[in-house]
Amino acid sequence: MKTSKGYPRFVTPNFEPFDPVELAKETKRIVTRTGPRGLERKYEDFYATGVYGGIATGYCVGCCFRCVFCWVSWARDFPEKFGQLHSPEKAFSRLREAAHKYKVNKLRISGAEPALGKSHLLSLLEYVEESEFPIFILETNGILFGVDKDYVKKMAKFTKPHIRISLKAGTPEDFTKKTGAKPEAFEIPFQAIRNLLDHNVSFHVASMSADPRIMTPDERTNLMKKLAEIDPRLLSSLEEEVMDGYNTTLARLKLAGLEVKWPLKQVYTPVKELLKKGKRSSGAS
Repeated sequence: MKTSKGYPRFVTPNFEPFDPVELAKETKRIVTRTGPRGLERKYEDFYATGVYGGIATGYCVGCCFRCVFCWVSWARDFPEKFGQLHSPEKAFSRLREAAHKYKVNKLRISGAEPALGKSHLLSLLEYVEESEFPIFILETNGILFGVDKDYVKKMAKFTKPHIRISLKAGTPEDFTKKTGAKPEAFEIPFQAIRNLLDHNVSFHVASMSADPRIMTPDERTNLMKKLAEIDPRLLSSLEEEVMDGYNTTLARLKLAGLEVKWPLKQVYTPVKELLKKGKRSSGAS
């Protein structure tokens, strides 16, 4: 489970952009292993949290982005040093234990990039599908769903998953500055959205677009235009985020040479609120 010499850890002022698809492949080699009960995947912890009204969460290891505002633990950057391997059955068992312990009825995989390890996730969902839990939330950056239509097709056969696909930037140049990935990969998460729509998979889009400290008005506008071109309804359900000052976030911003003022003093008006105001104004005229 050793990493290659050039394995990227952080965005720095003079970093060399990487191919996130290739990084996903390399990270998968680190965080997965073929076991007697299917593809095993690394998790750092299983617990419950208050988001989504209370949800049991598997906190996974390894990612194919290096976002400068990322809050997750150092397991993102040093996947070889963190976590324990779990079979799909064991991962589901740990999720179920956390749900029962904290008396919640929803399940989630979060942390780094949960879609790493295709057969692990699909096997895990088989257990979820037969369980008492009504919903399973998968939080992803969309890279693997953008380049592998078969992955999305297989996800579509399940009734319980809901995908939260998180967009990081509104232009190729800003995408590279914020994620470390090559600008050509900017379009991949948008293709993931198209693939999810084509296969009628339950999902919504989240974006780091409510925070003026890391997204200019022009970049935000471009992001909204791209979503509207795919399907205008995406804007009405868009979850816009701001950057939180976790220790890992502050460290990654410093490594990238970025200075950000705290606390946050201004937030953009959510696009979905602007849409509602526009509809009311149009109806009154």
